[in-house]
Parts: sequence; structure tokens; C-alpha cells
Amino acid sequence: MYDDHEFDPITPDEEAQRQQDEEFARRVRREIRRVERGEADDEIRADETREAEEEAQRQQALRKERRRHASTFWQLFSGTILVREGMSHSYPYLLAIAGMFLVSISVVFMALHTDMKYMRLEREVQVLRERSIRWQERRFRCTTHSAVTDELRRRGIELYDPVAPSEVIDRR
Repeated sequence: MYDDHEFDPITPDEEAQRQQDEEFARRVRREIRRVERGEADDEIRADETREAEEEAQRQQALRKERRRHASTFWQLFSGTILVREGMSHSYPYLLAIAGMFLVSISVVFMALHTDMKYMRLEREVQVLRERSIRWQERRFRCTTHSAVTDELRRRGIELYDPVAPSEVIDRR
């Protein structure tokens, strides 16, 4: 069946395990040599200083975050100022201020509405004035002296000028 002339009693799993053990032994020997030369101590110190710097940066970021959360502006912005100790005594004042804000906003909207209504009525008055001026011009055209004399002549009424000069009434 098999043309294999040589039988290897080691399974592939055992071979892989043996290679891993050899690789581990090489690494251990290499690390031992590094420790003996002092290179590992330098790396350990560098790692420790790097970890200390990272911890210091984390602490500084944490302090900065705490300080930011402790600032009054941030507390106002996030709303955490309302749960601070002693703040419950100020709730009536805050509610009064909120009520004044609402009243102020409603007054502004009412004033805006009234202003818009005033402007609309002003436009309507302007249109009525223009219409009145047009009616006056039309009436004046219809009642000019020549139009009146023509109408009187058509009706058969004679038009004459007064004999006595008109008197100017002086009011004093």
C-alpha cells in the first residue's frame, strides 16, 4: 500500500511540540544572555519609565476631567448643578426665573404680532388714501367749470357771473 520504506514513529503533533520547545529554549537562552549583559535591565527601566509617564498622563487627564466637571459652567451646561448639595433651596428662584423667561418670550411674540398687524393696517390705510385721491381726481374732472357749464347748458339753465364783486371776509 505505502511505498514508504522508512517508518517515523513521531507524529506531526509531537514534531510541532518539539519545535515549539526548541524555540522556547532558544528564547530563554537569548534572554539569559541579555540579562547577563545588562540589556534587559535597561529595557526594564525604560518600560518602567514609560509606564510611569503613561500613568502620569492618565492621572493628569483624570484631574483635568474632574476639574472640568467641577467647573460651574460645565455644571450649568450638563445640569448637574441642580443635584448639588444645597441647590434645592434655590429651586423656587430658578422656577421664577424660568417663568420670567417664558413671559418675556411670550411678550416678544405678542409685540411682534402687534407690529405685523400695525404694518398690515398701515398698508391698508395707504391703499385707502390712494383710492380716495383717485376718487377726488375723478370728481374734480367731472366737476370742472367747463363740465358744469356744459351740464347747465344741456339742462337749459343759464349761467351768469355775479354783478357785485365778491367780498373777502377777514377774520380777526
